[in-house]
Amino acid sequence: MTTLTDYRWPAEWEPHDATWVAWPVNPNTWPGIFEKIPAAFAEFVAAMSRFEQVRILAGGEGVAESARPLLDAACSRHGSRFVPELFDIPVNDSWCRDHGPIFLNGRPDTNAAGSQVIVDWNYNAWGGKYPPWDLDELTARRIAARLGILSMQPGLILEGGAIEGNGAGTVLTTSSCLLNPNRNAGMNREEMEQILFQWLQADNIVWLPGHGIIGDDTDGHIDQVARFVDERRVLVAAPYHPDAPEASELQQNFDAVAGAKNSDGQSLIPIPLFMPQPKFQEEYRMPACYCNYYITNDAVIVPTFTDAADDIAMQQLQDCYPDREIVGVNAINLVWGLGAFHCMTQQQPAA
Repeated sequence: MTTLTDYRWPAEWEPHDATWVAWPVNPNTWPGIFEKIPAAFAEFVAAMSRFEQVRILAGGEGVAESARPLLDAACSRHGSRFVPELFDIPVNDSWCRDHGPIFLNGRPDTNAAGSQVIVDWNYNAWGGKYPPWDLDELTARRIAARLGILSMQPGLILEGGAIEGNGAGTVLTTSSCLLNPNRNAGMNREEMEQILFQWLQADNIVWLPGHGIIGDDTDGHIDQVARFVDERRVLVAAPYHPDAPEASELQQNFDAVAGAKNSDGQSLIPIPLFMPQPKFQEEYRMPACYCNYYITNDAVIVPTFTDAADDIAMQQLQDCYPDREIVGVNAINLVWGLGAFHCMTQQQPAA
């Protein structure tokens, strides 16, 4: 008989079977520019499809039919090796990181070796901000059913963008999001840690304050402010200028990482990843940040913002991931939806 202790949460840089995304269907997410979004999303999918299989939630009338020609054209331009798969699973919105499944892999030398389970957290669109979310709430269990993988429900609201793991027991998260009463009212830090210990099989939680990305509507998701490079190094969002209005809050995140240790008692090593100059749509500042990159097999897909800092960030990521190709994809329209590539993806690790 297997138990959750027979499983672990792999790091994003470990091998993938596929990446899951959700085709954009909600004009309210990109007000005023939605006509530009499907083609921009197809470019992003095509970039990933050079390196691994991409599985797209494209349910609903006409969604797959409209997506396929855009995908085919983009994949042809990029020379993609894999043909994206379209699944008849409808969604309310495109933030698959947050409403999609979290895969756990069976540990070697246990009864679970070679198998997977899916953790299906509850979802309420970042504290009830953007109804409806009824279809998104069902995403993880529907994917589990299609794959024939056991799905387990903790009965707790938690988005995938709120947690970052190093594959070796340490989880980064933010108090601004995970302890926000608009998710799980009355839950304190100790109770939340026990949940993460149980359902992610973590043994070490590092808490960051979490704020600092102006325009972020998630209450401070970790994938906007800090990302593991390996078991110790952490890229941390840094201000575009020392006097930027967000500089103090970003410094607090940096200091929290610098004062933390991993599961082996080794100090974490923070590395500043400087943000681009502020980007606006209409009068609203968008949460443009390079921390929202996504790791595929053999590559890192980086959001770019037609900014001088793009090249600097990509070179820094190349230094951090020397064995992977660094691929920049223009995200200036997609980020008007208040998220970028990591928010849009959920990895399916190789079992």
